[in-house]
Amino acid sequence: MDVGMLLVFQNWFENVSDEEVFTRELEMGVQAEKYGFDSVWSAEHHFDDYSMCPDNLQIMAYIASRTSRIKLGTGAVILPWNDPLRVVEKVTMLDHMSKGRVLFGMGRGLAKMEYEGFRVDMNESRQRFDEAAEMVIRGLRNGYVENDGPFYKQPRVNVRPGPSGRSWDGRLFGVAMSPDSIPAIANLGVQMMTFMQYDFPQHVEAIERWRGLHREAHGTEPGPPLLQDFVYCHEDPEEAKRVAHEHISQYFLSVIKHYDFAGSHWRNTKGYEAYQVGADMIREAGMENAASAYVEANVYGTPEEIVEKYAARRELAGDFMANAAFCFGGLPLDKAEASMKLFGEKVIPELHKMKAKTPAGV
Repeated sequence: MDVGMLLVFQNWFENVSDEEVFTRELEMGVQAEKYGFDSVWSAEHHFDDYSMCPDNLQIMAYIASRTSRIKLGTGAVILPWNDPLRVVEKVTMLDHMSKGRVLFGMGRGLAKMEYEGFRVDMNESRQRFDEAAEMVIRGLRNGYVENDGPFYKQPRVNVRPGPSGRSWDGRLFGVAMSPDSIPAIANLGVQMMTFMQYDFPQHVEAIERWRGLHREAHGTEPGPPLLQDFVYCHEDPEEAKRVAHEHISQYFLSVIKHYDFAGSHWRNTKGYEAYQVGADMIREAGMENAASAYVEANVYGTPEEIVEKYAARRELAGDFMANAAFCFGGLPLDKAEASMKLFGEKVIPELHKMKAKTPAGV
């Protein structure tokens, strides 16, 4: 099993500067190679303490210069907020600089405040994503970008430096967090990325739907999905549970705040109606119960407990790529670093023993 780490750069501290949070977590991304991770990823977010990573391709260029083996993932570049031509140029450059280590993930974004900041109509997000994603994938493979769609009028231009000729098979990913996104990702022929947020059998249903749609569209078996968790690893099971319930719960509250899940705008936003159902469920369950359920949907425990949880998931879902975020919800940075180190030393070797049944990109 491939194992990655996600950088989120969340500053939910009362007395720690943005610079310290950002640079400490950035260094964890560099150290991920030493601790045996197969990949390191960065989200893209703007304008808020929820997640301070406005240019994940720039972040990955820095990590590329400090490492030699680890793969470099974007989790994800939000296409409606970025010019497709510039995305192709920057991803191509990063792939050259890193000698083919890029894992390119795309998403459409979810936060109203970020759409408003970029002056983009959120009601257009699905169409913008679908159009831009096809442009970017073609551009990465062909070395030129052109389009004549309703949102992107792009005369043909060559990208220089041009593509290396390396295959992008098994290196392209798309975020699917809603029923609306699953067919879009399947049609693109890329691997599914998703964040753990409820009971795992519900995620299995979404994964199997994506696999089925991918097979129908392309006649091939998709690569493994990328499953993202917020993780706390500690040798003491009671301490692991206590810290996880405190800080993963805090992260859950930051999600509610950033995405305005307490609001009712989802019902009237095209392509996001399914999120209103989730928002209503949170209100009905109560914030404390919803937060507790969210913690249990993610991963915490001793190294042995964490390995068992991943093994149980694999029995239900088949092969997948595991991705872990260690800094979140005001968790002290030294505890986050210790959790990552212990995970690297004792969890990753066991996960690497879980051999893939179906190779990525088949």
